Amino acid sequence: MQTPAPTLIRLHRKTRVLELGWADGRAARLSCEYLRVFSPSAELRGHGLPEPMLVGGKREVNISRIEPVGAYAVRLVFDDGHDSGLYSWDVLDELVRDQEKNWARYLQRLAEVGMSRDRDVMKLAALVGQYTPAKKG
Repeated sequence: MQTPAPTLIRLHRKTRVLELGWADGRAARLSCEYLRVFSPSAELRGHGLPEPMLVGGKREVNISRIEPVGAYAVRLVFDDGHDSGLYSWDVLDELVRDQEKNWARYLQRLAEVGMSRDRDVMKLAALVGQYTPAKKG
């Protein structure tokens, strides 16, 4: 069964929150950061990955535009240039339903690899094994 279309999709730019409402009275507020890091795009979802690719530094990301896609989805265009995810009504419903679990796992994964939600912060632990000093000589 396909999820019904939301009757309300409102972006609160100042607080970077997308507000959703449905005819049955359900309502949700999803942060732009959450929507960005859980984008349904192939870029983040890959082919058969058990979890989306981990993306840090998106705490301040916002949505620039919301574009309707037929009667089944919206394309969220983010101010960091990401625009390839189609958020179908089923995807939005799943993101709302699993928000708490998804967000906890996202924070756990960031901590495991030493990444940050902040754009200009890279923890030194994230560089371990990635930096090789130049040889003298």
